[in-house]
Amino acid sequence: MHCVRDLHLVRHGEATKDESRLTSRGRKQSELLAERLRGTGFAAVHHGPLARAAETASIIAEVLKVPCRAEAAADDFVPHFVPDHDEFFDQFPESERTRGPALAHEAETRFARPGDGPVLVVTHAFLISWLVRDALDAPPERWLTLNNDNAALTVIRYTSGQSPALVRFNDAGHLSSL
Repeated sequence: MHCVRDLHLVRHGEATKDESRLTSRGRKQSELLAERLRGTGFAAVHHGPLARAAETASIIAEVLKVPCRAEAAADDFVPHFVPDHDEFFDQFPESERTRGPALAHEAETRFARPGDGPVLVVTHAFLISWLVRDALDAPPERWLTLNNDNAALTVIRYTSGQSPALVRFNDAGHLSSL
């Protein structure tokens, strides 16, 4: 018997400049995404602890009528340091750079594996890029080349005994009415 998990990864909705909350557009993005995900069968909405991810998750969870669960492994962090990119990495706080690899490993262990049923994680661009890179078995530095739009949907399928399959990447079709 094969265990199958579709891992649905969502970047938070558009945030204010200070990132303390979603903009009105970000709330609308989250509502449209929630409608798209209706009926998928999630047990919960897992999300990073920062306000923009938590607010996005709350909007989705309300529509889907499931609980929200804050997860450190879905936080905003640098999953892997790439040599010769010091200028890029220097713009991020030391805490995001030093704790990032351990949190990336925790996210892989917690979410990126075969299981029963779909899982939804509202997170940030770097983690989505890291998990997509992992699913494609690409070199670690390739996460830097992937970009994720606000409230876009990425789905990776994990099936026991098989390599992960990228089902959908950065799909924002549900936002066409914005």
